[in-house]
Amino acid sequence: MRSVRDAAFDVLRAHGLTTVFANPGSTEVSLLSDLPDDLEFVLALHEGSVVGAATGWAIARQAPALALLHTTAGLGNAVGALATARENRAPLVVLVGQQDRRHLAQEPFLAGRLEGLAGDYPVRVETPPRAQDVPGAIGRAAHAARTARGPALVIVPMSDWAEPMEELPVPAPAVLLQSSGTDARSVAKVAGLLGAAVSPALVVGAGADDAATWEALTELAETLGCPVWQESFGARAGFPQDHPSFAGHLPGDRTRLRETLAPHDFVLVVGAPALRQYPYATGPLVHEGTRLVLVTDDPGEAHRAPVDLAVLTPLPAFCAELAGAVPPRPAAVRPDFRGRAAAVEPPREGEPLRAAHVFAAFAGRLPADTVVVEETPSSRPDLHALLPARRPLGFLSAAMGGLGFAMPAAVGVRMAVPERPVVAMLGDGSSLYQIQSLWTAAHYHVGVIFVVLANGRYAVMDRLAELQGGKPPWPAFEEVSVSAMAGALGCHARRVTDHAELLRELDAVVPTLRDRTEPLLLEVAVEPDPIFVP
Repeated sequence: MRSVRDAAFDVLRAHGLTTVFANPGSTEVSLLSDLPDDLEFVLALHEGSVVGAATGWAIARQAPALALLHTTAGLGNAVGALATARENRAPLVVLVGQQDRRHLAQEPFLAGRLEGLAGDYPVRVETPPRAQDVPGAIGRAAHAARTARGPALVIVPMSDWAEPMEELPVPAPAVLLQSSGTDARSVAKVAGLLGAAVSPALVVGAGADDAATWEALTELAETLGCPVWQESFGARAGFPQDHPSFAGHLPGDRTRLRETLAPHDFVLVVGAPALRQYPYATGPLVHEGTRLVLVTDDPGEAHRAPVDLAVLTPLPAFCAELAGAVPPRPAAVRPDFRGRAAAVEPPREGEPLRAAHVFAAFAGRLPADTVVVEETPSSRPDLHALLPARRPLGFLSAAMGGLGFAMPAAVGVRMAVPERPVVAMLGDGSSLYQIQSLWTAAHYHVGVIFVVLANGRYAVMDRLAELQGGKPPWPAFEEVSVSAMAGALGCHARRVTDHAELLRELDAVVPTLRDRTEPLLLEVAVEPDPIFVP
């Protein structure tokens, strides 16, 4: 007779969940022992790296990824990464081990109170009432992860896998189809508003990061002759950032936001919150006379948006129909809204490197389809200015804002799309949160370049303390050697301290990005950025 484990494997295969990202514990051994040959096991040395790598894989493939977590300690360690996966709208199926069902009532060692441990971040949490209900729960989790775009958890007692499976249909559809169509009335409404606007603008966000939506928004921007802004703190790029219509990234404070959008009487926000802020400031988001309309496929974004109109719809089809419905504006010359980034002069001999010098050195060398995974908060504005996203999935960051995402996510992205060059840009403080993921990159021959900007401190926190008029109580950590830790984890690493050395390294390394099978960490010593303006 087939076991629950056998039936569960069949469900995983049916949903394409054949790569298992995991850091196993004793409550998962009964599932993993003698794993079938068609299932690939990927070990990460911390649960945050497990979920981070699975998140990168899911985003790159636009399909659910499978993560396996140990009971309370494992799920607890992964909660921050699960929150990031939810905010990044990454579909994950997460199996969580539990103690043996036969004595759970007595709360044995390793029994976990798991259902609420990750809070509201999972899109679904299910504890099957019987062992035989586990395969159906996995199927439902796969559908929930895909439709709600977030982590769906299934909690499985360790004894369940060996139980005999009933020969009954699995209570979850084998295939779930969603409509990708749009409402013609909604398209006509938004098209009419755009056509009547005197000075429209577009704001795009992470939800628009796919090839079809980029193409449609490019056509729309060119038809309107209007600027396109990227949402502030966006996790992904919603528009080609080397296009003449791209005007830059919106500021993250309300005062500068109002002034940025002041020339426009109509702002259409696509695939982004309306409008994301960081420090609180009083007053409206936009000046009186500027009308806000949101188009999104995220119900949460639609429900909380302070806009005149919100349209909840699949974005690629809606944007394509909208681009065809808006009449072109008369214009003798197509406008070019691109801001001119200040030229970054190389440091003079004896001058220290800054983050901008590093980004400028990469700017003329990286292939257009490179995936840049970012976690360098203090220098992110320079990165945006010097390394624009030129292809879908060209930029990836943590929507949650927490640290520990970029390093494992870069590993997952490269594993999912090995034909794309992948570069992770991190601060040294950021890198320490999931430094263990370098072992996974090295062991599984994942050819990511990790660039660690080492200033020996939490530069953003220092700047924020200064803005508050106070002295930060936390010390610097200049004695920390990220390259030494990388070597200890089996990842080749080099430390770079001057501009000429940086250029030599990049000239040697960048041509290998597409085909390389070994990771490399470059620890680049930089001076802290003197200001932080979100």
